[in-house]
Order: sequence, then C-alpha cells, then structure tokens
Amino acid sequence: KWLMRHFLISPRVGAVTGNPRIRNRTSLLGRLQVGEFTAIIGLIKRAQRTYGRLFTVSGVLTAFRKTAVFQAGFWSEDMLTEDIDISWKIQLCHWGVRFEPRALVWILMPETLRGLWKQRLRWAKGGTQALWRNAWILGRWRHRHMAPIYLEYFLSVIWSYSMGFVIVYWLLHFVFPKQTIAVASPFIPGWYGLVLGFTCMVQFAVSKWIDSSYDQGLGRNYYWMIWYPLAFWLINVGTTIVAFPQALLRKKGKRARWTSPDRGVHHVNQA
Repeated sequence: KWLMRHFLISPRVGAVTGNPRIRNRTSLLGRLQVGEFTAIIGLIKRAQRTYGRLFTVSGVLTAFRKTAVFQAGFWSEDMLTEDIDISWKIQLCHWGVRFEPRALVWILMPETLRGLWKQRLRWAKGGTQALWRNAWILGRWRHRHMAPIYLEYFLSVIWSYSMGFVIVYWLLHFVFPKQTIAVASPFIPGWYGLVLGFTCMVQFAVSKWIDSSYDQGLGRNYYWMIWYPLAFWLINVGTTIVAFPQALLRKKGKRARWTSPDRGVHHVNQA
C-alpha cells in the first residue's frame, strides 16, 4: 500500500524504497545497528530526498516500475551491490526514486564482527564500483542533480583514508620515535572530536524521534549509541581502505557473487 501510492501519484517515479528495521537487537552489535539504520539510512535518505536523489535504495525492500528498469538496462551482472547500481541507472535515465518510511520490513543483521566486516566490505566495494563507473556524470550538466550524492560518497572515501593515515602514523611513532613527530592519539578525542561526537549523538536523537512513530521503544536504545562512533567508524574506515583498491582492480564484466554473512539466525531461534 505505502509503496504503490507513489507510483500512482507520479508517473515519473521509477522506484520506491522502504524502511528496514532491525529484528535481532539483543546483542551490542544488534543494538548499534538499530540506531545506525535509523540515523544513517532513514535520516540520510530523507536528507538526500531534499535535493531529489538517493544514493541507493534498500535492496531488502524496494518496488520498481518495470518501464524504468527496462530503460535502465536491467541489473548489471558484475556489480557487487545491485541495489546501488540500479538506483544510479534508473536516476540517470531521469526517473525519480523515493523513500517511504511507513513501508516497514523486519530484517536480520550480522551479530559477529566477522559477519559485519564481510557485509560492510561488500557494501564498500559496491559503493566504490558505483563511484568509479559513474565518474563521467561530473562533466554532464544534464546529470548535475546526481553530483551531490556522488561528492558525498567521494568525500567519505577521502575521510576514511585520512583517518587511516592518522592511525598508521600514530602507530609508527611508537616504532620509529626519532624519525616521526609525536601526534595525539586518534582514539582520544580533542575538541574537534567532541564536536563530531556530539553532532553524531544529535543525529541519532533526531532520527530516533522521527522513526519512533514506526518503531516503538527506540528511545531505550539511545544509550548504546555512544559506542557507535568508536566501533562502526573504525569498521567503515577499514572496509573502505581495503575495498577501494579491490574494486578498482576488479575485472569489469566479472560476474558478481556473494554469500550472505551471519545474520544472528541461530541467536534468534534460541530466543
């Protein structure tokens, strides 16, 4: 009902994505991902819609207009994240993509660091593939509306490599103290770190308040979000650094295959 109304209202809507909600939320990683999906997916998709484009639909819940998929050339067999790829292809054909927060789907997410790393590494590779394959849009005025989401992801890659460089340099100082200049620990925040962390917590608070209409009890999950910057930012930095060269060196046309990571199914069944 909630997805279909967009297609009926506007004939230029090519896809509508829903609102994924985490089902397994008893472990620390599960609780952190509850906040992540609310803030990173829900709030950012709302923000991206203000300038009319989405970086990606949620592959777990999306409805497509057949004509839009046909014009976009269907799915690409060599893209590791088909949801990112089809989102770009549809929007580059000037179809609209919308986010519908009332269309809920309950999903299982990884509850082990290994499963989480495997999942986020594939996401990072797919994002890099989309970045590399669609770089041509920056020189095309008719695709200027895609530039903000392109630059948004590009800057996140730059940020990840910058953070990685700072961490490596900090560690090298312990090995070569005379050859390197001492720098403050990147894990102990200075004033700028506190500002960034405070902004992150405000983002979580706003997003939880918005999504509380669809997912009851989100306020109780807010306490655990203090660990998100330390745990997930480091994972995202690591996966981006590893994924970027792998995605660039990946042979174009090589069929994409992936195996679903651990999603806490055993834990849920036990409960």
